[in-house]
Amino acid sequence: MNPSRPLRLGTRASALAMAQSGQVAAAVTDKTGRAVELVEITTYGDVSREALTQIGGTGVFVNALRDALLAGDIDLAVHSYKDLPTAPAAGLVLAAVPPREDPRDALVARDGCTLAELPAGARIGTGAPRRIAQLNALGFGIECVPIRGNVDTRIRKVTDGELDAVVLARAGLARLDRLNAVTEVLDPMLVLPAPAQGALALECRVGDADLIELLGVLDDPDTRAAVAAERSLLSALEAGCSAPVAAWAVLAESETGEPELYLRGSVTALDGSDAVRLSASGPLHEADAIGRRLAADLLDAGAALLMGSPA
Repeated sequence: MNPSRPLRLGTRASALAMAQSGQVAAAVTDKTGRAVELVEITTYGDVSREALTQIGGTGVFVNALRDALLAGDIDLAVHSYKDLPTAPAAGLVLAAVPPREDPRDALVARDGCTLAELPAGARIGTGAPRRIAQLNALGFGIECVPIRGNVDTRIRKVTDGELDAVVLARAGLARLDRLNAVTEVLDPMLVLPAPAQGALALECRVGDADLIELLGVLDDPDTRAAVAAERSLLSALEAGCSAPVAAWAVLAESETGEPELYLRGSVTALDGSDAVRLSASGPLHEADAIGRRLAADLLDAGAALLMGSPA
């Protein structure tokens, strides 16, 4: 790694991806003194207009970035962590997981409405099966309308009157300085976030030891552990972004006063007719095991049938 040249940071070209990659680039420069240049890379998920559930979902936003990394066209890539497949990528390593943004979902609704204030029959835009399932389970009589597009495109569907509301990740709105559009941050007891929502992943090549060490200053061990538990649950359920799976791990204090992870997970039938919601906890160093244990409990409680899989 030549310290005299800028690091080439690969990023998708969307406004959100550029914003979060720009923030990472600024943090790298601030903490290490290394200059960073952004390299825009178009992924299949960016050019396809099909629903994510039709084009494979998992990996469609990251494969082109990973190919560029392995080819040596860029030095590191920044991903929305929830977009990464749970299986490791050969030749690549997760060099850093920066501190996480608030992972909750946010409602952007007409007339400043909260979810409970929207009338029966209200049209709410979201393409995520997890959100659709959990919104249907609330019994408010709303209609979920599948949508794609960037944040501004989705919000415009509300301001133009095409939809009554949209549900977006609060983290993305925060990174775009658009929190003023939010009419309600959804209670995770009602709508639990997606595994790894709000977290970023910095990836580079396994052999770039100097760069791995350099990027380590951005790593937040608490965030890494929480996301590891959530993604371990997702992996053990053999589910991807097309499955109505939700998980959120937070740091809590154990009875002994030591920090521990408290992981909540849920699987909800797409029509909202049934759901399994359970939790598990344990020490931070057992993050993967906590996720696997909770996944097993969810499966024992019938989660496979709710995901459309055979028992």
